[in-house]
Amino acid sequence: MEKSSTLPLEVISRRPQEPNGKPPLLFVHGAFAGAWCWDEHFLPWFARQGYESHALSLRGHRGNGSNDDSVHRMGIADYVADLAEVAGTLDRPPVLIGHSMGGYVVQKYLVNHRASGMVLMASVPPTGLAGPAFSIATSHPLLMWQIGLFQLFGMHQTSTGLLHDALFSDAKPRHETSKYFPVARQESIRATIDMYAPGLPRSPSFDGTPVKVLGGAMDKLIAPLHVFWTGIYHGVRSEIYADVGHAMMLDVHWERVAEAIHDWLGEHYR
Repeated sequence: MEKSSTLPLEVISRRPQEPNGKPPLLFVHGAFAGAWCWDEHFLPWFARQGYESHALSLRGHRGNGSNDDSVHRMGIADYVADLAEVAGTLDRPPVLIGHSMGGYVVQKYLVNHRASGMVLMASVPPTGLAGPAFSIATSHPLLMWQIGLFQLFGMHQTSTGLLHDALFSDAKPRHETSKYFPVARQESIRATIDMYAPGLPRSPSFDGTPVKVLGGAMDKLIAPLHVFWTGIYHGVRSEIYADVGHAMMLDVHWERVAEAIHDWLGEHYR
């Protein structure tokens, strides 16, 4: 593992012993997280498959779990600039893999930039957060309340049990998820508001860029309905994985998700 020393942004990279000659992978995390969420499983797994694999922490999201009020000044446009900065350091355009809010950042990035491909995992839809927020408020109102408490006051005023249920499937033991919550951090209020703004990004599939859309059947934050809509918008068939929650890269069946992405990469980049 290595961390970039030339960028102010935190970048975690895993490089293969035997590169396969295919485009590098650049992973973009969702709200409350950082590059660390990819490094437990996905970065080393894809490096073993021959892919140069990188994950960035968007500004204000370094993996120490400390809260920095300056993060609330950051908007989606700032996160897009972060992605552009890191993507620009790579030898060739990467395949962008975005989770949740990170998927929304990737979609916005591809309005004015190019990539070798796009994978959206439990992503905020191109229409933004309004639809998923309404679904949470009507189906899981207590969860909506807890997310608000976490956003305002941090982990101290939040039920870790409820957050576990929000992020993971029933198959994931609770004692295995307790380590994630101390490094979670409040998300930018400005960026959250930005995701409610109207406006549809142009789909990169219109220009022939390969797209893959995935979701989890147990996801309470981005329900399968919204994943299906994202796939329709980008002209692809969405894939929903049973017994997988929102944190697809950390849940108990993470390897099924990684293998599906790997198979898709093999189809498009020979």
